Amino acid sequence: MTAQRHDHQTGRGPVTRDDSGITTAEYAVGTAAGAGLAGVLYQLVTGGFGDQMLRQMFNHVLGMLGIG
Repeated sequence: MTAQRHDHQTGRGPVTRDDSGITTAEYAVGTAAGAGLAGVLYQLVTGGFGDQMLRQMFNHVLGMLGIG
């Protein structure tokens, strides 16, 4: 996206600025958030809650298929 503004200090016409992409700070925050979410999901799946949840989902799918 290109933003245009008038440069009042120099008296020049419109100045274009390219806003595409993300800055390094935004990239770092996004990476940290993704890593944190992955850690939480890993703890849920490998803990007792995840084991129980996976067993319940597996049994539910087998029940829907008429196997279990």
